[in-house]
Amino acid sequence: MPDANRQIVLDQLPQGRLLAEHFRLTESEPPRPGAGEALLRTRYISLDAANRAWMQGATYRSALNAGQVMAGGALAEVVEADSPDLKPGDLVFADTGWQDYAVLPAKRLSKLPNLQPATHLLSVYGVAGLTAYFGLLECGRPKAGETVVVSAAAGSVGSLVGQIAKIKGCRAVGIAGGEEKGRWLTGELGFDQAIDYKAGDFKKQIRELGGIDVYFDNVGGDVFEACLFAMNTFGRIACCGAVSQYDGTAPQHGPRGVPGLIVTKRLTLQGFIMSDFAEKNDQALADLQSWVASGQLKVQEDVIDGFENLPQALVGLLAGENRGKRMVKVS
Repeated sequence: MPDANRQIVLDQLPQGRLLAEHFRLTESEPPRPGAGEALLRTRYISLDAANRAWMQGATYRSALNAGQVMAGGALAEVVEADSPDLKPGDLVFADTGWQDYAVLPAKRLSKLPNLQPATHLLSVYGVAGLTAYFGLLECGRPKAGETVVVSAAAGSVGSLVGQIAKIKGCRAVGIAGGEEKGRWLTGELGFDQAIDYKAGDFKKQIRELGGIDVYFDNVGGDVFEACLFAMNTFGRIACCGAVSQYDGTAPQHGPRGVPGLIVTKRLTLQGFIMSDFAEKNDQALADLQSWVASGQLKVQEDVIDGFENLPQALVGLLAGENRGKRMVKVS
Protein backbone atom coordinates (compact mmCIF):
# COMPACT_ATOMS: atom_id res chain seq x y z
CA MET A 1 0.00 0.00 0.00
CA PRO A 2 1.14 3.58 -0.63
CA ASP A 3 2.46 5.65 2.30
CA ALA A 4 0.54 8.84 1.47
CA ASN A 5 -2.03 10.24 -0.90
CA ARG A 6 -1.38 13.67 -2.34
CA GLN A 7 -4.55 15.67 -2.96
CA ILE A 8 -5.28 19.09 -4.43
CA VAL A 9 -8.20 20.75 -2.67
CA LEU A 10 -10.33 23.61 -3.97
CA ASP A 11 -9.45 25.85 -1.07
CA GLN A 12 -11.85 28.67 -1.97
CA LEU A 13 -14.45 29.27 -4.66
CA PRO A 14 -13.29 31.97 -7.08
CA GLN A 15 -15.42 35.11 -7.30
CA GLY A 16 -13.76 36.25 -10.53
CA ARG A 17 -11.10 34.56 -12.61
CA LEU A 18 -9.65 31.30 -11.38
CA LEU A 19 -6.13 31.52 -9.93
CA ALA A 20 -3.68 28.85 -8.83
CA GLU A 21 -3.97 30.36 -5.34
CA HIS A 22 -7.54 29.07 -5.10
CA PHE A 23 -6.13 25.54 -4.65
CA ARG A 24 -4.17 23.89 -1.84
CA LEU A 25 -1.88 20.85 -1.96
CA THR A 26 -2.29 18.47 0.96
CA GLU A 27 -1.70 14.85 1.94
CA SER A 28 -3.98 12.28 3.52
CA GLU A 29 -3.93 8.64 4.50
CA PRO A 30 -4.18 6.48 1.39
CA PRO A 31 -7.67 5.06 0.87
CA ARG A 32 -8.32 1.34 1.31
CA PRO A 33 -10.83 -0.55 -0.83
CA GLY A 34 -13.67 -2.54 0.66
CA ALA A 35 -16.03 -5.16 -0.71
CA GLY A 36 -16.90 -4.53 -4.36
CA GLU A 37 -14.43 -1.63 -4.64
CA ALA A 38 -11.27 -0.90 -6.59
CA LEU A 39 -8.17 1.04 -5.57
CA LEU A 40 -6.93 3.20 -8.43
CA ARG A 41 -3.66 5.04 -8.97
CA THR A 42 -3.99 8.07 -11.24
CA ARG A 43 -1.59 8.23 -14.18
CA TYR A 44 -2.85 11.20 -16.26
CA ILE A 45 -5.45 13.71 -15.07
CA SER A 46 -7.69 15.28 -17.70
CA LEU A 47 -8.11 19.05 -17.80
CA ASP A 48 -11.23 20.55 -19.34
CA ALA A 49 -13.01 23.90 -19.33
CA ALA A 50 -15.89 22.12 -17.60
CA ASN A 51 -13.70 21.86 -14.47
CA ARG A 52 -14.30 25.58 -14.02
CA ALA A 53 -18.04 25.34 -14.65
CA TRP A 54 -18.43 22.87 -11.77
CA MET A 55 -17.35 25.65 -9.39
CA GLN A 56 -20.33 27.80 -10.43
CA GLY A 57 -23.10 25.36 -9.57
CA ALA A 58 -24.66 22.04 -10.46
CA THR A 59 -24.38 21.01 -14.11
CA TYR A 60 -24.62 17.38 -15.21
CA ARG A 61 -22.81 16.72 -11.93
CA SER A 62 -22.98 18.17 -8.42
CA ALA A 63 -21.46 21.58 -7.76
CA LEU A 64 -18.02 21.80 -6.17
CA ASN A 65 -17.68 23.36 -2.72
CA ALA A 66 -14.69 24.90 -0.98
CA GLY A 67 -12.68 22.33 0.92
CA GLN A 68 -13.40 19.45 -1.44
CA VAL A 69 -10.80 17.54 -3.42
CA MET A 70 -10.89 19.08 -6.88
CA ALA A 71 -13.03 16.97 -9.19
CA GLY A 72 -11.76 15.59 -12.45
CA GLY A 73 -11.46 12.51 -14.59
CA ALA A 74 -8.27 10.55 -15.00
CA LEU A 75 -6.64 7.71 -16.81
CA ALA A 76 -5.95 5.44 -13.84
CA GLU A 77 -4.30 2.10 -13.14
CA VAL A 78 -5.98 -0.59 -11.06
CA VAL A 79 -3.91 -1.39 -7.96
CA GLU A 80 -6.35 -3.93 -6.55
CA ALA A 81 -10.00 -4.70 -7.15
CA ASP A 82 -12.73 -6.89 -5.72
CA SER A 83 -14.06 -7.72 -9.17
CA PRO A 84 -13.64 -10.59 -11.67
CA ASP A 85 -13.52 -8.04 -14.48
CA LEU A 86 -10.51 -6.04 -13.25
CA LYS A 87 -6.98 -6.99 -12.33
CA PRO A 88 -3.89 -5.03 -11.21
CA GLY A 89 -2.37 -3.09 -14.08
CA ASP A 90 -5.62 -2.62 -16.01
CA LEU A 91 -6.31 0.94 -17.18
CA VAL A 92 -9.66 2.65 -16.64
CA PHE A 93 -11.10 6.14 -17.07
CA ALA A 94 -12.57 7.25 -13.77
CA ASP A 95 -13.79 10.27 -11.84
CA THR A 96 -10.90 10.08 -9.38
CA GLY A 97 -10.51 13.76 -8.57
CA TRP A 98 -7.12 15.44 -8.23
CA GLN A 99 -5.30 12.92 -6.08
CA ASP A 100 -2.79 10.09 -6.36
CA TYR A 101 -5.18 7.35 -5.26
CA ALA A 102 -8.95 6.89 -5.25
CA VAL A 103 -11.37 4.13 -4.28
CA LEU A 104 -14.47 3.66 -6.43
CA PRO A 105 -17.14 0.97 -6.89
CA ALA A 106 -15.68 -1.62 -9.23
CA LYS A 107 -19.00 -2.08 -11.05
CA ARG A 108 -18.74 1.50 -12.33
CA LEU A 109 -15.37 0.85 -13.98
CA SER A 110 -14.60 -0.71 -17.35
CA LYS A 111 -11.21 -1.87 -18.54
CA LEU A 112 -9.89 0.24 -21.40
CA PRO A 113 -8.39 -1.33 -24.54
CA ASN A 114 -4.63 -1.66 -24.82
CA LEU A 115 -3.98 1.20 -27.23
CA GLN A 116 -0.78 3.14 -27.67
CA PRO A 117 0.12 5.75 -26.83
CA ALA A 118 -1.96 5.44 -23.66
CA THR A 119 -2.57 9.20 -23.63
CA HIS A 120 -4.85 8.74 -26.66
CA LEU A 121 -7.30 7.08 -24.25
CA LEU A 122 -7.82 10.56 -22.73
CA SER A 123 -7.84 12.49 -26.00
CA VAL A 124 -9.00 11.12 -29.33
CA TYR A 125 -10.36 7.83 -27.91
CA GLY A 126 -11.66 9.45 -24.73
CA VAL A 127 -14.08 12.22 -23.83
CA ALA A 128 -12.62 14.72 -26.31
CA GLY A 129 -12.81 12.44 -29.33
CA LEU A 130 -16.25 11.06 -28.54
CA THR A 131 -17.59 14.55 -27.82
CA ALA A 132 -16.31 15.80 -31.17
CA TYR A 133 -17.64 12.75 -33.01
CA PHE A 134 -21.15 12.71 -31.55
CA GLY A 135 -21.59 16.46 -31.37
CA LEU A 136 -20.77 16.92 -35.02
CA LEU A 137 -22.24 13.80 -36.57
CA GLU A 138 -25.30 13.22 -34.36
CA CYS A 139 -26.24 16.82 -33.53
CA GLY A 140 -24.74 18.73 -36.45
CA ARG A 141 -25.53 16.10 -39.12
CA PRO A 142 -23.19 17.63 -41.74
CA LYS A 143 -23.56 16.90 -45.44
CA ALA A 144 -20.75 16.97 -47.98
CA GLY A 145 -20.22 20.47 -49.36
CA GLU A 146 -21.68 22.25 -46.33
CA THR A 147 -19.84 24.87 -44.28
CA VAL A 148 -18.99 23.72 -40.74
CA VAL A 149 -17.71 26.31 -38.25
CA VAL A 150 -16.24 25.35 -34.87
CA SER A 151 -15.21 27.66 -32.02
CA ALA A 152 -12.26 26.95 -29.71
CA ALA A 153 -10.93 25.17 -32.78
CA ALA A 154 -7.42 24.72 -31.40
CA GLY A 155 -8.69 22.96 -28.29
CA SER A 156 -9.10 19.28 -27.51
CA VAL A 157 -12.57 18.94 -29.03
CA GLY A 158 -12.54 21.66 -31.66
CA SER A 159 -9.34 20.49 -33.33
CA LEU A 160 -10.98 17.11 -33.93
CA VAL A 161 -14.35 18.51 -35.02
CA GLY A 162 -12.83 20.43 -37.94
CA GLN A 163 -10.86 17.42 -39.13
CA ILE A 164 -13.91 15.13 -38.97
CA ALA A 165 -15.85 17.72 -40.96
CA LYS A 166 -13.15 17.55 -43.65
CA ILE A 167 -13.30 13.74 -43.64
CA LYS A 168 -17.05 14.08 -44.31
CA GLY A 169 -16.41 16.34 -47.30
CA CYS A 170 -17.31 19.66 -45.67
CA ARG A 171 -15.68 23.08 -45.68
CA ALA A 172 -14.14 23.46 -42.21
CA VAL A 173 -13.70 26.88 -40.61
CA GLY A 174 -12.05 27.18 -37.21
CA ILE A 175 -12.36 30.09 -34.79
CA ALA A 176 -9.37 30.43 -32.46
CA GLY A 177 -7.37 33.10 -30.66
CA GLY A 178 -4.31 34.48 -32.45
CA GLU A 179 -2.72 34.20 -35.87
CA GLU A 180 -0.34 31.44 -34.77
CA LYS A 181 -3.18 29.08 -33.87
CA GLY A 182 -4.89 29.95 -37.13
CA ARG A 183 -1.81 29.00 -39.14
CA TRP A 184 -1.62 25.72 -37.25
CA LEU A 185 -5.26 24.91 -38.01
CA THR A 186 -4.94 25.48 -41.73
CA GLY A 187 -1.34 24.38 -42.21
CA GLU A 188 -1.17 21.30 -39.99
CA LEU A 189 -4.75 20.12 -39.47
CA GLY A 190 -6.15 20.95 -42.91
CA PHE A 191 -8.90 23.43 -41.98
CA ASP A 192 -10.01 25.48 -44.99
CA GLN A 193 -10.01 28.76 -43.08
CA ALA A 194 -9.25 30.16 -39.64
CA ILE A 195 -10.81 33.22 -37.99
CA ASP A 196 -9.11 35.04 -35.12
CA TYR A 197 -11.76 35.99 -32.58
CA LYS A 198 -9.30 38.44 -31.05
CA ALA A 199 -9.18 40.46 -34.26
CA GLY A 200 -11.40 43.53 -34.41
CA ASP A 201 -13.13 42.36 -37.59
CA PHE A 202 -13.90 38.79 -36.56
CA LYS A 203 -17.68 39.33 -36.83
CA LYS A 204 -17.20 40.72 -40.33
CA GLN A 205 -15.15 37.65 -41.27
CA ILE A 206 -17.94 35.40 -40.05
CA ARG A 207 -20.52 37.31 -42.08
CA GLU A 208 -18.30 36.97 -45.16
CA LEU A 209 -18.33 33.18 -44.96
CA GLY A 210 -21.52 33.21 -47.02
CA GLY A 211 -23.59 31.37 -44.45
CA ILE A 212 -23.02 28.58 -41.93
CA ASP A 213 -24.73 25.20 -42.19
CA VAL A 214 -23.36 23.64 -38.99
CA TYR A 215 -21.94 25.52 -36.01
CA PHE A 216 -20.21 23.58 -33.24
CA ASP A 217 -20.23 25.88 -30.22
CA ASN A 218 -17.67 25.50 -27.44
CA VAL A 219 -17.61 29.06 -26.13
CA GLY A 220 -20.96 30.86 -26.10
CA GLY A 221 -20.88 34.66 -25.76
CA ASP A 222 -20.04 37.00 -28.64
CA VAL A 223 -18.75 34.21 -30.89
CA PHE A 224 -21.98 32.24 -30.50
CA GLU A 225 -24.01 35.37 -31.27
CA ALA A 226 -22.01 36.19 -34.40
CA CYS A 227 -22.37 32.65 -35.74
CA LEU A 228 -26.04 32.40 -34.82
CA PHE A 229 -26.92 35.37 -37.00
CA ALA A 230 -24.84 33.97 -39.88
CA MET A 231 -26.64 30.62 -39.99
CA ASN A 232 -28.21 29.38 -43.21
CA THR A 233 -31.84 28.28 -43.31
CA PHE A 234 -32.24 24.84 -41.74
CA GLY A 235 -28.84 25.23 -40.05
CA ARG A 236 -27.87 23.10 -37.06
CA ILE A 237 -26.02 24.22 -33.93
CA ALA A 238 -24.38 21.69 -31.60
CA CYS A 239 -24.04 23.30 -28.17
CA CYS A 240 -21.10 21.68 -26.41
CA GLY A 241 -19.88 24.31 -23.94
CA ALA A 242 -19.77 27.98 -23.00
CA VAL A 243 -16.22 28.57 -21.85
CA SER A 244 -16.50 32.33 -22.31
CA GLN A 245 -18.98 32.33 -19.40
CA TYR A 246 -17.12 29.98 -17.05
CA ASP A 247 -14.28 32.19 -15.85
CA GLY A 248 -14.79 35.76 -14.72
CA THR A 249 -17.85 37.98 -15.03
CA ALA A 250 -20.77 36.50 -16.93
CA PRO A 251 -22.37 38.60 -19.70
CA GLN A 252 -25.33 40.69 -18.58
CA HIS A 253 -27.54 39.72 -21.50
CA GLY A 254 -27.62 37.32 -24.40
CA PRO A 255 -28.33 37.88 -28.11
CA ARG A 256 -31.67 39.56 -28.77
CA GLY A 257 -34.20 38.52 -31.40
CA VAL A 258 -33.25 34.85 -31.14
CA PRO A 259 -36.73 33.24 -31.03
CA GLY A 260 -37.79 34.94 -34.25
CA LEU A 261 -34.50 34.08 -35.94
CA ILE A 262 -34.82 30.42 -34.98
CA VAL A 263 -38.33 30.30 -36.43
CA THR A 264 -37.67 32.17 -39.66
CA LYS A 265 -34.49 30.21 -40.43
CA ARG A 266 -35.86 26.93 -38.98
CA LEU A 267 -32.72 26.39 -36.97
CA THR A 268 -32.01 23.40 -34.74
CA LEU A 269 -30.05 24.00 -31.52
CA GLN A 270 -29.12 20.90 -29.55
CA GLY A 271 -27.24 20.73 -26.29
CA PHE A 272 -25.56 17.42 -25.55
CA ILE A 273 -22.96 15.53 -23.55
CA MET A 274 -20.98 12.57 -24.77
CA SER A 275 -22.82 9.97 -22.69
CA ASP A 276 -26.10 10.76 -24.49
CA PHE A 277 -24.87 8.50 -27.29
CA ALA A 278 -23.15 5.78 -25.26
CA GLU A 279 -24.87 2.99 -27.16
CA LYS A 280 -22.93 4.07 -30.27
CA ASN A 281 -19.48 4.16 -28.61
CA ASP A 282 -18.18 1.05 -30.37
CA GLN A 283 -18.85 2.43 -33.85
CA ALA A 284 -17.44 5.82 -32.90
CA LEU A 285 -14.21 4.31 -31.57
CA ALA A 286 -13.87 2.11 -34.65
CA ASP A 287 -14.19 5.17 -36.92
CA LEU A 288 -11.79 7.28 -34.84
CA GLN A 289 -9.15 4.52 -34.78
CA SER A 290 -9.47 4.04 -38.54
CA TRP A 291 -9.06 7.76 -39.23
CA VAL A 292 -6.03 8.03 -36.95
CA ALA A 293 -4.42 4.96 -38.54
CA SER A 294 -4.95 6.36 -42.05
CA GLY A 295 -3.52 9.76 -41.13
CA GLN A 296 -6.81 11.54 -41.83
CA LEU A 297 -7.16 12.53 -38.17
CA LYS A 298 -4.13 14.10 -36.47
CA VAL A 299 -3.96 14.06 -32.68
CA GLN A 300 -2.46 16.95 -30.73
CA GLU A 301 -1.82 16.45 -27.02
CA ASP A 302 -0.51 18.95 -24.46
CA VAL A 303 0.99 16.88 -21.64
CA ILE A 304 2.31 18.72 -18.57
CA ASP A 305 4.49 16.81 -16.14
CA GLY A 306 3.98 17.00 -12.39
CA PHE A 307 0.98 16.59 -10.08
CA GLU A 308 1.74 19.90 -8.36
CA ASN A 309 1.29 21.74 -11.66
CA LEU A 310 -2.43 20.91 -11.97
CA PRO A 311 -3.79 24.28 -10.72
CA GLN A 312 -1.66 26.40 -13.05
CA ALA A 313 -2.32 24.02 -15.92
CA LEU A 314 -6.08 24.52 -15.54
CA VAL A 315 -5.67 28.30 -15.28
CA GLY A 316 -3.59 28.22 -18.45
CA LEU A 317 -6.15 26.13 -20.29
CA LEU A 318 -8.89 28.64 -19.46
CA ALA A 319 -6.60 31.36 -20.86
CA GLY A 320 -6.24 29.44 -24.13
CA GLU A 321 -2.62 28.33 -23.74
CA ASN A 322 -3.11 24.81 -25.03
CA ARG A 323 -3.28 23.19 -28.43
CA GLY A 324 -5.24 19.98 -28.41
CA LYS A 325 -5.97 17.92 -25.33
CA ARG A 326 -4.32 19.17 -22.11
CA MET A 327 -3.57 16.66 -19.37
CA VAL A 328 -1.16 16.38 -16.45
CA LYS A 329 1.09 13.37 -15.99
CA VAL A 330 0.93 12.24 -12.38
CA SER A 331 3.10 9.11 -12.47
